Amino acid sequence: AEMASRLSENRLVSLPLSRIRVIMKSSPEVSSINQDALFLTAKATELFVQYLASYSYKHGRGKEKNALTYTDLSHTAEECETFQFLADILPKKILASKYLKMLEKEKQDGEVGEGDEEDEEEEDEDEA
Repeated sequence: AEMASRLSENRLVSLPLSRIRVIMKSSPEVSSINQDALFLTAKATELFVQYLASYSYKHGRGKEKNALTYTDLSHTAEECETFQFLADILPKKILASKYLKMLEKEKQDGEVGEGDEEDEEEEDEDEA
């Protein structure tokens, strides 16, 4: 009966439970994982990813092309308060040349003086 229950749970969630278990066990605070907690974490993660994708699609430019783009996702992480915790994980894409110029400018600003601390913080946020 328990095996049948697990098979039906697996059909209710798209993400592989074995991978979710590995990720959960990677936390030092976790010693054991209840099967129900594993299933609920997997389902919640799946629903969150669906919400992020649909929100990004609806509010992004990809809708014009009938596609969800990385830019749509990074814009959502940057602009929507709900998803701002993902800004480091989904940074805006910038050209390497632009990034190198930003690093050079920061280096020069750091050598000249420390009077522009607010500007440097804003630049750091833009890089993320």
